Amino acid sequence: MKKIRKGDIVQAIKGKDKGKKGKVVQVFSANGRALVEGINLAKKHKRQTRQDTQGGIVSIEMPIALGNIMLVCKHCDRATRVGFLILKDGTKSRVCKACKEVI
Repeated sequence: MKKIRKGDIVQAIKGKDKGKKGKVVQVFSANGRALVEGINLAKKHKRQTRQDTQGGIVSIEMPIALGNIMLVCKHCDRATRVGFLILKDGTKSRVCKACKEVI
């Protein structure tokens, strides 16, 4: 089970976007990176085509290392470490280390 999954709200803890929050779009577990909305933006020069009539410089999201982001707990509303707990029904779930609530 992964600590960070698609759809989670995460916060950058290192780098140029430190402190920014965003939603995880995709996780690349083989590389240990994740694609997050609004974090780690890069400029790309885009050519004018028939489909895309507006060319120029656009900002795109680049993958960020999983070690540079932390999961934001919905209950305590801050970046926190993630633990795992086996519930009474036998399912494994993620737990906030700060408030001990199931994420």
